[in-house]
Amino acid sequence: ACVIVKHANPCGVAVAAAPLDAYKLAFATDPTSAFGGIIAFNREVDGATVEAVAAQFLEVLMAPGYTAEALAVIERKKNVRVLHIELEIGARPGARDASAGRPELDFKRVGGGLLVQTADTRALSASELKVVTKRAPTPAQLDDLLFAWRVAKHVKSNAIVYAKDGATVGVGAGQMNRRDSSRIAAIRAAEAGETAGLKVSPAVGSVVASDAFFPFADGLLAAAEAGATAII
Repeated sequence: ACVIVKHANPCGVAVAAAPLDAYKLAFATDPTSAFGGIIAFNREVDGATVEAVAAQFLEVLMAPGYTAEALAVIERKKNVRVLHIELEIGARPGARDASAGRPELDFKRVGGGLLVQTADTRALSASELKVVTKRAPTPAQLDDLLFAWRVAKHVKSNAIVYAKDGATVGVGAGQMNRRDSSRIAAIRAAEAGETAGLKVSPAVGSVVASDAFFPFADGLLAAAEAGATAII
């Protein structure tokens, strides 16, 4: 997996067979916002991956490991913070408990004090989902819905995340209403499609995740107009 973070929001996230493939998909989500971002991987990165990452301007690179070639490449970049991160126990291959090793409490600084609350470490499974529409999602859509849901957890509310084939294609974050988040995410997807030379927006045929319910139909209709076919 690769995530590109900008101003505490993921602007591109993807999973793939190799870190380089994941990075390319994550970067394609929003090349404009990726400029000067934080790029994180959950697997060791090699020289080819860092060569691709180093082609853009970045502030921080994070991974659980780096090959000697990767470190040699990144040393040529000035002012890049390179962090070696310890994978959470639940994120390691073969781990059975997805929440094991994660902090139990989350701390936030607030005016005049400290807010301490239980960390949201719960992972949603397909067996827990309830289909409330006449048409049920396909297995592929279901995978993308769960992926988009995981990403949406880390996007500032009101969060809207369009995803397709294990990658985000549009992210709308932190707006005062859900309709604008839907529209912004759709605009990002359309712009990324134009940059990639696609004839249609990658949001067409995507799924969409929202971090809260839709009090009115407008946000949902905006997602449908963008081409989303399923929502969680």
